Amino acid sequence: MKTAARIALVYALVSALATVANIGTQALSMWVYSDAYAVELSVLAGTAMGFPIKYVLEKKHVFGFKADNLGHDTRLFILYGFMGVFTTAIFWGIEFAFHHFFGTDAMRYLGGAIGLTLGSYIKYHLDKRFVFKQELA
Repeated sequence: MKTAARIALVYALVSALATVANIGTQALSMWVYSDAYAVELSVLAGTAMGFPIKYVLEKKHVFGFKADNLGHDTRLFILYGFMGVFTTAIFWGIEFAFHHFFGTDAMRYLGGAIGLTLGSYIKYHLDKRFVFKQELA
């Protein structure tokens, strides 16, 4: 059985990895393209990179969940994504607020990291309750 401390540590590591993938993709995106809507496209690209990483790693290493089949896994992924809409709005809201108020990439990335941290905390509880719930025998 996993202890709460071990779950928190593994979840933090998975979230950190997904955050690095997200922010790194944003920085790479901004380096490649810096014209109209570059910030918005970079945030979208970062989210698209971090989302599947978090799903796969959380499902296996945080929740210890194994889908019954591909259809079940697909439904879980969709539900996981649905839960992520709310927390992504938190993340994006904080990131774009930092971008608006401070006007630098560094502060936008800091806002993104803060938003991802807060969103991840909320998402863990949503996923535990609604997505990766264990069926009672």
